[in-house]
Amino acid sequence: MTIPLMMTFSELQDQLGLSIGESDDLRAYGENLHRWQKRINLIGKATVDDMWSRHFLDSAQLFDLLPDKVETLIDIDSGAGFPGLVLAVLVKHRGGPTVHLVEADGRKATFLNETNRIMEAGAVVHRCRAESLPDLKADVVTARAVAPLDRLIGLARPFFKADTVCLFPKGKKAREELTESRKRWTMAATESPSLSDSYGTVLKLEGITPRG
Repeated sequence: MTIPLMMTFSELQDQLGLSIGESDDLRAYGENLHRWQKRINLIGKATVDDMWSRHFLDSAQLFDLLPDKVETLIDIDSGAGFPGLVLAVLVKHRGGPTVHLVEADGRKATFLNETNRIMEAGAVVHRCRAESLPDLKADVVTARAVAPLDRLIGLARPFFKADTVCLFPKGKKAREELTESRKRWTMAATESPSLSDSYGTVLKLEGITPRG
């Protein structure tokens, strides 16, 4: 399906097959994001008018890539909640893991807490850097627009269990980052075309271990 240059909320509903409850929650999310965006820079100014595609669809597409029967998901450097808080909304209505949002910036963490409360999404917000999060292991680690893949894997590694899966949306340099990362890490990688970016991909990484 061709994604419109400026996706409307109605088009997002159709693309994701949203229920009434999911639609109400994500609409409330978008409204609160607009209110906060006037005070702090939660998302890039150039993406505000196309947030349903650039941020919400880009985040929601990860839900169908979640493995079955996962219990814990950690979203690193959540920022405005993409992808973690969007996934928490879908989990609320469709079932899935407990979502932990990790965000060091106090104002952004306050936004996450408020939006999470408004939607009753059930996410757990941690106001800290990923490196200082208390011992917590995840079945799935997500992150979006945080760091190049090699560094991102390093940030995610403390949360790994034996079978942890990483889901990372990446842009047109995904293959280049993957090649560079394999100099330090061994992994199985699956690439899925992005629904929101014709040049993008979602990397699903499994069995990550350091080389040597």
